[in-house]
Amino acid sequence: MTSETQGSSAGAGSPIRVLLADDHTLMREGVRRILAADGGIEVVAEVGDGQAAVQETLARRPDVAVLDITMPGGGGLEAARQIRKQAPEVRILILSMHIQPEFLLESVRAGAHGYLVKDAAASELVSAVRAVCAGDTYYSAAVSAQMTDLLRRKLEGEEVTNALERLSPREREVLRHVADGASNKEIAAALGISVRTVETHRDSLMKKLGIHSIAGLTRFALRCGLVSDQP
Repeated sequence: MTSETQGSSAGAGSPIRVLLADDHTLMREGVRRILAADGGIEVVAEVGDGQAAVQETLARRPDVAVLDITMPGGGGLEAARQIRKQAPEVRILILSMHIQPEFLLESVRAGAHGYLVKDAAASELVSAVRAVCAGDTYYSAAVSAQMTDLLRRKLEGEEVTNALERLSPREREVLRHVADGASNKEIAAALGISVRTVETHRDSLMKKLGIHSIAGLTRFALRCGLVSDQP
């Protein structure tokens, strides 16, 4: 969890007012019972589609809107976007069975403050609502792992892109041929340059990339898509 500066409108001693949006009645009932059992949380509205979630949020102004993703009426992510735009003081917690990267990224883009998977323990649901209401962000362990992996892959992709941009067009051509297994003589013939020039380009790109083996150059070329690993 990470702290944010914006807090909840719920005052000290006042119950946290929650709106539930899920198109499965049994799921809503189960979530409502879990939250109501806490004693400090009050479910003020239950809806079964995204459009109703926006309408009821604007009408009731809950402290936290708990939204499923896959619902009729635009779904939870579109509802989150509309709520953030029209009622930015309302905190948003996504409660979903989905942990695919595209859903996690879209929830962040939509302005959600937390993301919890539906197989979470009842105590974690209460903790998530309380944390989000208090101005924190909350992600369940499975979601946090996915987010960390997404960030790692994004940073790795940026590193590869930045390294590739340091190479000249001719150096990229030489790199591609080297990764394809071509000899200096074969590269020279393919590009219409001398073997000595090929060696110069290869030495230069190795120095720029900090890679000093053919195997390393091949792995790099595969990562940045210059060559394919398909036969």
